[in-house]
Amino acid sequence: MQAHDFFLHLLLILLTARIFAELAAAMKFTPVIGELFAGIVLGPSLFGWIEPVQAIRLMAEIGIIMLLFEVGLETDVRRLVKSGTKSVIVAISGFLLPFLFGYLLANQLFGLSNLVSLFIGGTLTATSIGITVRVLRDLGFQQGKEGQIVLGAAVLDDVLGVLLLAMLYEFSLGGGISVINAGKVAMFITAFFVIAPFAAKMMAQLIKRIHKHAETPGLIPTMVVVLILFFAWLAHVLGAPEILGGFAAGLALSRRFFFPFGVSLHKDEKFAKVVENQLKPIIHLFTPIFFVMVGLSLNFREIDWSSSFIWVFSGSFLLIAILGKMLGPLLIRNGGHSNIMVGMAMVPRGEVGLIFAELGRETGILNNEVYAGMIIVIALTTILPPFVMKWFYRKYEHELNS
Repeated sequence: MQAHDFFLHLLLILLTARIFAELAAAMKFTPVIGELFAGIVLGPSLFGWIEPVQAIRLMAEIGIIMLLFEVGLETDVRRLVKSGTKSVIVAISGFLLPFLFGYLLANQLFGLSNLVSLFIGGTLTATSIGITVRVLRDLGFQQGKEGQIVLGAAVLDDVLGVLLLAMLYEFSLGGGISVINAGKVAMFITAFFVIAPFAAKMMAQLIKRIHKHAETPGLIPTMVVVLILFFAWLAHVLGAPEILGGFAAGLALSRRFFFPFGVSLHKDEKFAKVVENQLKPIIHLFTPIFFVMVGLSLNFREIDWSSSFIWVFSGSFLLIAILGKMLGPLLIRNGGHSNIMVGMAMVPRGEVGLIFAELGRETGILNNEVYAGMIIVIALTTILPPFVMKWFYRKYEHELNS
C-alpha cells in the first residue's frame, strides 16, 4: 500500500468510526455498535473501500492493548481476586461446552469430518475480551461483581483458545498431536504469564521514579508505547513460532501483559490518574480502530444467501454458540439476572473467532459454505450481544446494581 492510500484509509476509519459511534450514542445504543458497523460499511461487506491490511491490523492491535491497559488502571485487584473461582468456572465451562456441542453437532448431525468438526468447535470457544470490556464500560458496569467475573473469565478464555488453536493447527498439518510440541506451547505461555506480573510491577515502579525527575513532557505516553511494542515482540518470541508464527499467541499474550501493568499502576491511585489522563487521547485514537477492524474482517458478500444449507447450518451453530456461553454462569449461583448478564457478556466472538475461521479456510479445512456459515455465526454473536446487554441492563439495572 502506498503511503497516501494508507493515510486516506486511516482518515476514513477514524472519521467514520466517530460518526457512527455518535449516531449509536444518539440512538441510545452503546458506541461500540457504531464502530463495528463503520467497519462493515467501509469493508468488503458493503462498499469495499478498505481492506484489513497488515498496517491497519497492527494499529488495531495497539488499540485493544491500550484499552486493556486502561481497564487495568481502573481495576480493583482485590475485587478481581474475590471473583477468581467464579471466573475460572465461567471460563472453563464457556470454553468446553461450545467446543463439545459444536463438535458433536458438526460431526453427528451434519456428517462433517473429525478435523472440520474440531475446527468448528474451536471457533465457537472464543470470547472477544475487547468487545465485552468495551460494552461493560459503556454501560458503567465494569466495576460490578458481574463485570469482574467476566473480566477474569475472558482473560483465561483467550489463553485456552491459543492452546487449542495451536493443537488444532498442528493436527491439521500432521494428522496427530505431538505431546512435545503441545508441551512447548504450554511452556511458552506459562513462561509469559510468570514473567508478565513481575515485569509489570518492576516497570510500573521504574516509570514512577523516572517521572519524578523527568525534565521534558510526554514521558509516560512514550514509555507505555515503548512497552507495548516490546511486549508485543516478546509475546511473539514466546509464542511457539514454529507452530503458529506467533500470531495467535502474540495477539493474546501481548494484551495480557498490559492488564497486570495497569493493575500495578492502579495501586498508587494518584499516579494512576496522571497516567490515565496523559494516555486518554492515545486510547481514544487507537481503540476505535480495533472495533472498525473487526467489522472490516467480515465479508458478507462471500455468503450465498439463497443456500438453504447456510441458513440451517448457521442457525444451528448460532444456537450452540449462545447456549454454550449462557449455561456456564448457571454453575456459579450468582443470581438469575446476574448469571444471564455474565453469560451474554461472554457471547461475543469478534476477532478471536475470526482467527479460528480464517486459519481453517487458509489451510483448506473449512470449505466455502462451512466458512461462510461460521462467519454468519461470528458476525451475529459479535453484533447482537451489545444490543441485548444494553436492553437487559436498562430493564434490570436496579437488581444488577444491588
